[in-house]
This record gives sequence, C-alpha cells and structure tokens, in this order.
Amino acid sequence: MKAIANEMIVTLYKEPDAASECIDEVLYGMVVDILEDVNETWVYVQTAYRYEGYCLKEQLLVDDKKANQWNEGAKHIIIQNFADVLKEPKIQSSKLATLARGSLITMIEDPESEEWSKIQLADGKIGYTRTYWIRNRIVENLSEEEFREKVVQTALSYLKTPYRWGGKTPLGIDCSGLCSMAYMLNGVYIYRDAQIVEGFPIKEISFEQIQKGDLLYFPGHIAMYMGDGLYVHSSLGGNEVSINSLDANHPQYRKDLATSITAVGSLFG
Repeated sequence: MKAIANEMIVTLYKEPDAASECIDEVLYGMVVDILEDVNETWVYVQTAYRYEGYCLKEQLLVDDKKANQWNEGAKHIIIQNFADVLKEPKIQSSKLATLARGSLITMIEDPESEEWSKIQLADGKIGYTRTYWIRNRIVENLSEEEFREKVVQTALSYLKTPYRWGGKTPLGIDCSGLCSMAYMLNGVYIYRDAQIVEGFPIKEISFEQIQKGDLLYFPGHIAMYMGDGLYVHSSLGGNEVSINSLDANHPQYRKDLATSITAVGSLFG
C-alpha cells in the first residue's frame, strides 16, 4: 500500500512512539510504501530512497490509486525555504498550507499571471504560490561540471540552518540530511545516512581524486567538499550548517575531522 505525506513535515521515528528518536523527515507530497500497518495510530514505511521508519498514520493520505496518480502528476518541487499556498493569487488571501523546501506539488496551467502559479495539493485542494518558488522536479541533463557546481551551491543555500538530528528542512537539518537534500534537489537520490551503501549512486574514490560536490565520510558524519580544501556540513559541534577546512593553516580548520576521514564518495567515481 502506498501513501502520500500530507503534512509539511512527516517525522519518521525509530520506534512507533513520538518520544523515540527522530531518524528522518518525509516532506509534503512525497510518496511512501507502507510496509506494516502497526495499529490505529502508527505505520511502518519506506521512502523512495529506501529509508524506513515509523510515522503517524493521520499525517498520510493512504490510498494506492491516489498515490500512484500523484507520483505521476507531481512534477514540480518547492525550492523556497518555506512557501505559503494561498486560496487566491494575491498576498492578502487566506492560506491553505505552508510547504518546506523539497515538497512536491502538481502544477496546473494558468496563463493569467506570471507572478503566481496555480497548483494542486495532494488532498485535491487548488491554490496558488509564487512562480519563482517552484521548479520542475526533473532536473535537466547537466554536464559533470555543472552538476558539481549546482550541488555545492544547493548545500551552501542551507548555511546557518540549525542542526537538527534527523532533520532535512530549513527549520533544522543534520549532516546526512544536508548532503542528501542537496543531491535530491538536483535530481539524485543518495543514501540518507553517513555511509556509502551498495545500490546507491555514490561510489568510493581515493582522496587524491576528490572534486567539488564529492562527499567526505567520517565516523558518524558526512560533509560535502567545496574545493580548495573547504567543505560544508551540518555539524553537531558547530550547531548549524557551516564551512570548515582540511588545511591545518586555515582559520576554519577542524583537526578532529581532518584527521578522521574514513572514505571519499563521488557520483562520478
């Protein structure tokens, strides 16, 4: 059985208990597979990027047919940190929903306004949001150089976002959330945790081969390499998304990380 995330953020928990560890966040419009109907309150689900956890059933639209139709029709993605969906195409209108960056929507052609786009939500409601806050979900074919630049710039757009364990929105994001969102927003699903896993597109390369957009792996941590010895990451130690250096002479050098790299991963390995 498939279901659609019907809240701005649907939290995935380690156990069917809201007091247990948050391990991921499913964003509005994302489709999940229900692996187990635990009870009246909880279901055990798997995301499109094969991550599993427990979530509240009430936050999902559980319907195989609708979920499959939505997966086909939701061809646009929110790129603004937070986007209000309004009843009418004017800022004074009442709000239907607020969506976080990475949420999926269906676009409805509406030639009346370049400023506003008419969209459909997962529950069928029709609303409007700013045209420049959305883009096509399918990323155009990019050269390797273009992709590397875009994925780094996407990661940098989260600078100063607070660290949140299991998070992956501008409200709060963890290390693997940052890297996986930067790749997802550029059309590639990578593994959600700080490790290289077979069956996902990131392959291990030597440190000597590293280029911008590649991933640095540490014990329990992941960062994105920016070039020139710099990397961007969401650090529990730094409390937010920040930039550090592998160069011992750089003011942003972190010895604890620079001396504990376990692997380097690349989409182009």
